[in-house]
Amino acid sequence: MTSLFDAAVTASDAGEGRIAIKLRVNGQEREVSIDPRMTLLDYLRDVLHLTGTKKGCDHGQCGACTIHINGRRMNSCLALAAAHAGDEITTIEGLGTPGRLHPMQAAFLENDAYQCGYCTSGQIMSAVALLSEPCGASDDDVREFMSGNICRCGAYPNIIRAIQQVRRDQQKDAAPQPAGA
Repeated sequence: MTSLFDAAVTASDAGEGRIAIKLRVNGQEREVSIDPRMTLLDYLRDVLHLTGTKKGCDHGQCGACTIHINGRRMNSCLALAAAHAGDEITTIEGLGTPGRLHPMQAAFLENDAYQCGYCTSGQIMSAVALLSEPCGASDDDVREFMSGNICRCGAYPNIIRAIQQVRRDQQKDAAPQPAGA
């Protein structure tokens, strides 16, 4: 089954109407020629083959495609790739490695904060961004800050528990240590 996007890319593969862009993704500079109408989500998945960022609703309503752009979370389905030349883009693949998970990835595993796993990468990317945002301490505050990410399986209690675990661990690490400890 060919999507409208695939048809548009195929029609312009000869170079007609394409633009050259440089994007910095997960610490690596990438330069390619793309259709200027290509979303950042399609660029990540179809050009760079970074498929951890999921295509859910394609309308910015589910959060499955959440990535970081210059440290801030954004739905990649709503962003044109060409508009982010020079920006630092981080996907779930850029957070950690199988041997060295990001603390949020580890907390999601420890707290069983996923069911089918489809929303998990977007949930984790939003949760990591939340750590540097002015989010209150309560579970309700966390729910509000995570409200742009939908989990169709209903793993919300475990997601909140994972986020709060990482927040507590960060506070412990940041607390001054008593002399002689």
